[in-house]
Amino acid sequence: MDLFDSMRIFVRVVERGSFSAVARERNLGQPAVSKQIRALEQHLGGPLFVRSTRHLALTDQGQRFYEHSQDILANLESATLSFASGQEQIAGQLRIAAPVSYGRLCIAPRIGMFLQRHPEVRIDFRLSDHNEDLLKEDIDLAIRIGVLRNEGLVAAPLGTSARRVYAAPSYLARHGVPRTPCELSGHNCIGFTLLEHYDSWHFSRGAEEFEVAIRGNMTSNSSEAIREMVLSGLGISLSPEWLFAADLEQGKVATVLDDYRTRALPIHAVFSAERRRSARTMAFVDFLREQL
Repeated sequence: MDLFDSMRIFVRVVERGSFSAVARERNLGQPAVSKQIRALEQHLGGPLFVRSTRHLALTDQGQRFYEHSQDILANLESATLSFASGQEQIAGQLRIAAPVSYGRLCIAPRIGMFLQRHPEVRIDFRLSDHNEDLLKEDIDLAIRIGVLRNEGLVAAPLGTSARRVYAAPSYLARHGVPRTPCELSGHNCIGFTLLEHYDSWHFSRGAEEFEVAIRGNMTSNSSEAIREMVLSGLGISLSPEWLFAADLEQGKVATVLDDYRTRALPIHAVFSAERRRSARTMAFVDFLREQL
């Protein structure tokens, strides 16, 4: 039995929550994964999992061994990468997750610069507007926009995303230009449902604060879809500046309510505590802070 390989399989079974998921991930049969776990249990002298037909749960000893295994495997990787130069190299695979539009417009164009600095890194760049489970999907680092939920992750602030109110000239020609936030109640406003309180937009001007309950016949969980709906003249959106920057320059959209300020959204890089020890993860975080 290769003890380190068995530990890697054990850690992934815990993170994925099933033997079959790890079998598919490693292109193995499920019996092969089960055999590795049984061999590891025999080596340790006790069970790692409480077996049941419905779910997989760790024993108390299994939980402790899982935590130690994470530390051991992280240290093994660092030691392997540092062997040649005496210090941990910035090398190996780096799995990054980001929202679709932000990743396409703001992260992807900068990845080439990062790889020029660190040519031994291989990047697996995944785009989704849903928050990925970092442990289950084996993701090193994710970009999150908006208020963070408590997921037990380390969060590194990268900046903020300023927002403005956008509409196509064709929409404004048909429905008029809102002059105050209160006038938005008479317009077809498109809500981005992945944000908390997406149906309430906040504005300020000087000491005045405005909270507007928006109404409309469209919502979406995709910023790409919202952009297309706005460009089609279907409604008004409160969206990040980076989403419509090129369209605004080309005259495809216009901004309204420019005399009022909107709340910017925080941007974070999030990763597990174990990934904080990874030189390549922290190098990419530092790179994003520099660039963004």
